[in-house]
Amino acid sequence: MPIRRVKPITNGQRGLSYLDTSDLTKKRPEKRLVKGLRKTGGRNNNGRVTTRHRGGGAKRLYRKVDFRRSDKDGVPARVAALEYDPNRNARLHLLVYADGEKRYVIAANAVQVGQTVMSGPTAEPKPGNNLRLRNIPVGLWVHAVELIPGRGAQMARSAGGYAILSAKEGDLALLTLPSGEMRRVNIECRATIGQVGNLDQSLVKIGKAGRNRHKGRRPTVRGSAMNPVAHPMGGGEGRRSGGRHPRSKWGKPSKGGNTRQKRKTSSRFIVRGRKRGKQVGK
Repeated sequence: MPIRRVKPITNGQRGLSYLDTSDLTKKRPEKRLVKGLRKTGGRNNNGRVTTRHRGGGAKRLYRKVDFRRSDKDGVPARVAALEYDPNRNARLHLLVYADGEKRYVIAANAVQVGQTVMSGPTAEPKPGNNLRLRNIPVGLWVHAVELIPGRGAQMARSAGGYAILSAKEGDLALLTLPSGEMRRVNIECRATIGQVGNLDQSLVKIGKAGRNRHKGRRPTVRGSAMNPVAHPMGGGEGRRSGGRHPRSKWGKPSKGGNTRQKRKTSSRFIVRGRKRGKQVGK
């Protein structure tokens, strides 16, 4: 879908761009497939802010997306519509199964409205079909990949996301991600063939601060612009950098170093880590 630019009537519109939504075939969601979404403002159950820079934003309805598709094996489904989802940067496909049930799934790039998709071992390895990694030929692009069988899709779900099925070794499948990371996944995990649609999402320019506020993102202030009481990098005369190595708000080094937990359980499945920047001490 193309990027749409507007005539800069105001200064805020000068660098602003939108995604063209002419490809969407349905404007309003299915009533039975949505539910209310309560905002947290980045606060936990005790009312304390655990995620900064969140709050406000436009009111949304949550679309119930089927990330498993395992209970519909062997049942053909027609792609009835392509819809917008305010909760993610990918589009949604509305599937109407042969038994009459309707469900949302993440829209694959090569799947058009009116096509038929299936899931299960009898499905062909075509874009939009959902199979176990055991039944998918090596070399294909997949998305909406499970990390634990039966849990539902957790990986490669954002716009343009994909993983390459590189090899199969016993009970494990080897996936190569766009970041360069190579990861082993149980061969019984399910995945959908193809790449997630809405590829031009990364080309959109926000253009003005108000669009971020509509998304529920509050302003982010530089630490060096704060007072010393509020941030380790704050204070000083003029636009000083703080006089010390870059630190986070809580005093930890903010550049270089590893951010992944040392003893994370899933680390043993990572064959090759993603490409990172310059490390401290290397």
